[in-house]
Amino acid sequence: ALTNLLHLAELLQQAAAELDGEQALIRYLAELLAGEIQAAEEQVLRLESDAALVRVVTIHKSKGLEYPLVFLPFICAFRPAEGGQPLVVHDGERRALVLNPDAEIIERADRERLGEELRLLYVALTRARHACWLGIADLKDGRGKHSGLHRSALGYLLGGGAPLAGSAVLAQWLEPLAIEGESRVLPAPEACDARFEERLSAEAELHWRTPKRKAAEHWWIASYSALRTGETEEVTPSRFEDAAPDSPAAQKAGDDERENLFVPLRAGDVPSLHRFPRGPNPGTFLHGLLELAGREGFAALAANPARLRDQIARRCQLRGMTEWIAPLGDWLLELLSTPLALEEGAVALAELSTYQPELEFWFEARNVDVRKIDELVQHHVLPGQPRPALSRDTLNGMFKGFIDLVFEHEGRYYVVDYKSNWLGGDDAAYTAEAMAAAVTEHRYDLQYVLYLLALHRQLQLRLPDYDYDRHVGGALYLFLRGSRADGQGIHHARPPRALIEALDTLFRGKAVEDVA
Repeated sequence: ALTNLLHLAELLQQAAAELDGEQALIRYLAELLAGEIQAAEEQVLRLESDAALVRVVTIHKSKGLEYPLVFLPFICAFRPAEGGQPLVVHDGERRALVLNPDAEIIERADRERLGEELRLLYVALTRARHACWLGIADLKDGRGKHSGLHRSALGYLLGGGAPLAGSAVLAQWLEPLAIEGESRVLPAPEACDARFEERLSAEAELHWRTPKRKAAEHWWIASYSALRTGETEEVTPSRFEDAAPDSPAAQKAGDDERENLFVPLRAGDVPSLHRFPRGPNPGTFLHGLLELAGREGFAALAANPARLRDQIARRCQLRGMTEWIAPLGDWLLELLSTPLALEEGAVALAELSTYQPELEFWFEARNVDVRKIDELVQHHVLPGQPRPALSRDTLNGMFKGFIDLVFEHEGRYYVVDYKSNWLGGDDAAYTAEAMAAAVTEHRYDLQYVLYLLALHRQLQLRLPDYDYDRHVGGALYLFLRGSRADGQGIHHARPPRALIEALDTLFRGKAVEDVA
């Protein structure tokens, strides 16, 4: 059963390279089981033991193949060319069928037969991976008394074409083949009535090894969303649970405030983004608009306002939000076209030429103490600012996440995250102090530090002359509802190099000195 299961897994893995998604793979397996797909040679049922793996094949069929052990009991057999029947010979340019061959034609045909058998002998001797057995005996032509071994391919090589003059001479022919450590010449075993009897697997004594470590190892796939705050005890995830988000939408739903779902505008309401509904679903909706813009191209969508509005209209109509089509269209077009203030200069999303939306990353985490991460971040990022501490936990396995946007501008790389947090009813609420307070309250400081760590590792692999201080521009957290405020709703952070390198060391499973 285990052999069959492993075989099926291997076949599905091969098929997955040509199919799109798990459902297509399941349908492929169902069609295969129903016989709607013709079974290939590799789908033939495999044997669970080696007992029936002996294969009898011709030398012709064995060309290009390899076998662990090869037995050639009839390697000295041959069929000489004889008169009284049509023979095929080669005249140097083409093959010819001679119906009534004379002695010369018979000799030529037998010479060509020997040449073909020599080629087949080479094939036979080179099929074995570990060892090859040859059955060699003095052969007679029918009822004749004279040896015909020299006319076979192997006999021709042993005796140089000279006839064998007795069994003692055969021993002399074989003597040079006995090479210490490589080959041996042994007499053929005596014939007897013994028969092979297969030992049943049920009779074999079972032996198994006992693992020295616990079966339930604390190995899991974590993400920023899996980091918890408070004084709760460390919880070991179930071995069947994946604590990391499966998609950007799932990650954003965990990040945004949980208040209410979509609600229609009331009469007299001014449809500004400050009045846009709050909660995980509206937040995911806004993220989806920016993800759409990144996928279709910021510049292309900004240059085609009609298409932009059409895309927004489709999404709003599905959710019964037709009154938001125009406000969201104006807001998104303005967001794409307005230069965003950077540490050095400014650039609009529509002006970017090198960027990657929804960048997924994975990297290894080797027994990382979450409290140590928190200690390092609190010391280096917004020091002194109050924030909830992380719960005790250990990251061991993989760490994954989705970055809303990564872009390059004038040789510097930035990570961007879109935040739909509601900080107040107008633009004045989106001050630098208010956004910094929201960052620490929701522990976005941990989020962008880990995102920058992922970017740092990627650039280390991609840029030959990479330097953090020169190439990393930092993190831009765009509070979308405050995009029209004086500060454009931008919280810009560039953690020091010492923090990123300390975290890089920590995730590699190495010790980091305590923060002073």
